[in-house]
Amino acid sequence: QVQLVESGGGLVQAGGSLTLSCAASGGIFSRYAMGWFRQAPGKEREFVTLIRWITGSTNYADSVKGRFTISRDDAKNTVYLQMNNLKPEDTAVYYCALDSTPRVGVLPKDYDFWGQGTQVTVSS
Repeated sequence: QVQLVESGGGLVQAGGSLTLSCAASGGIFSRYAMGWFRQAPGKEREFVTLIRWITGSTNYADSVKGRFTISRDDAKNTVYLQMNNLKPEDTAVYYCALDSTPRVGVLPKDYDFWGQGTQVTVSS
């Protein structure tokens, strides 16, 4: 059973930074990509970024390009999301997700396993 555990959320002022972590464990037999999504109250879950596990190539939503950076640590089975210059509109629950198939998409339905989420709140 794959488990994803996020950490690092919190309250930060606009312009500040946070780093989220997502540790994967369990029977990970295949992993093509890991991604971060977020969901604000009353809104649908949206794509933030992903990293392809073999190549390390990345994709970002336009809203976070230049401010957020995804990275991975193979030895620790962990993916990170460095968030800089945070804005109030970045406030959401952030979810880590794992895609165990080659599809590597940007929709929530493309991912097989999810973490429990961590709250990020940016005050103005």
